[in-house]
Amino acid sequence: MARIFLISPASCSGLRARYILRPEAGSLLARRLRAAAGVPLGEVYTFLSGLYFRGKLAYARAFAQRPEHVLLITPTVGLQPPDAPVTLDVLRAFARVDIADGGARFRRPLVAGARAVAAALGPDDDVILLGSIASPKYVDVLSGVFGERLKFPLAFVGRGDMSRGGLLLRCVGAGQELEYVPVAGAVRRGARPPKLPPLPRRVAPAGE
Repeated sequence: MARIFLISPASCSGLRARYILRPEAGSLLARRLRAAAGVPLGEVYTFLSGLYFRGKLAYARAFAQRPEHVLLITPTVGLQPPDAPVTLDVLRAFARVDIADGGARFRRPLVAGARAVAAALGPDDDVILLGSIASPKYVDVLSGVFGERLKFPLAFVGRGDMSRGGLLLRCVGAGQELEYVPVAGAVRRGARPPKLPPLPRRVAPAGE
């Protein structure tokens, strides 16, 4: 049995995105985005989102059986691997699409990508959504393709983005995978769970 992890995107029109999209932006990331080679999509999303996306990507990479089982949702080009190159022009195109509106510019490529994934699934394979399950923006599109195969971590219910990111990083450190339940018929909103315990402080070895 294989699990395919689909990771929701970072906001491409927020404050961090505007910081690197400015014509005068001089950071290393902004300069790399202007180059023809671009920057890996996973790295761009991690900068834009911070802890939440870093947790999602680290978790998916830790528990996926193969690298190709980790795919990122994009605003305009469907599902892409974390290493897919992104240039400044591509990021600007992402920023022009409001995913929450669920328009055709977002839905059509995502449906096409999801159908390609579904066609390659084995009889016991699952698809795990690491992203918002309380709103329809991803769930409606993906459920229409995967049906009951679309699952999510039960521990996501009631948690905010930062809490989810912290939880996922703790799971990676402990080597412990979360419980998944089908999106169909699930209670996707609930009471906020207790705060996560702080991560243990790293003690530097003597002489470091």
